[in-house]
Amino acid sequence: MRLAVCAEMVFTELPFVERVERIHAAGFDVEIWNWTTKNIAALQKTGAAFSSMTGYVGGSLTHDQDRLLETAEQSIRVALELGCPRLNLHGTELDDRGLPVRPQYEVSGEMWLTAARTLERLAKLAERYDVTFVLENLNAEVDHPGVPFGKAADTLALVKAVDHPRVRLMLDLYHAQIGEGNLIELIGKAFPYLGEIQVADVPGRCEPGTGEINYPAIAAALRKHGYGGTVGLEAFASQDSELALRRFRDAFTNAEI
Repeated sequence: MRLAVCAEMVFTELPFVERVERIHAAGFDVEIWNWTTKNIAALQKTGAAFSSMTGYVGGSLTHDQDRLLETAEQSIRVALELGCPRLNLHGTELDDRGLPVRPQYEVSGEMWLTAARTLERLAKLAERYDVTFVLENLNAEVDHPGVPFGKAADTLALVKAVDHPRVRLMLDLYHAQIGEGNLIELIGKAFPYLGEIQVADVPGRCEPGTGEINYPAIAAALRKHGYGGTVGLEAFASQDSELALRRFRDAFTNAEI
């Protein structure tokens, strides 16, 4: 497994490029969110390997789909500059607080069909540029009320429906623990469709070892399935960022099957 760290949530006392440099120096790949707020040329010069980034700026799977496709293509061009293979999607457009721009508390059958068709269009776009879109589950109970297709069961169903190698899951185990639980069984069900995994502990959204999730057991389950992809720490540091990175590495390198 490759390990990555989200630069948006650690070393927050530093300018963003310096955060990336610290993560890279510690031996991790780097995840970023909204590329429009970043100095892409400066990020390139860090020499960091970028694992994933937000893959759109506006639009959603069910409304303003043309805008979603337009900004997804813009995002792909930036991803290619950074050598970033995965572009992250959500059920709908989020604001700078992570809240849906257009909250949707009920999802109709028509919306499900529209979302699947939009993902099929994104798959063709990804195929053209040799990148992968990953659809992330988000919890509606704590962090993202009103987000549609938020549960891992929802994102898995959509990815299965599209059934294209360029559309995979960004399985976020923090969100899944809040929304569904039963994480090891969930990993087994989702395994054939995984593009990347993100982790943080519950409650608090800090690094592994600070909450209720047994991350060494999660790591062992991933090894048992033969997972060789990326696990990304998308978590705040409970005390200091260096400690958070050490705890994250320990959870995923010291586990036994």
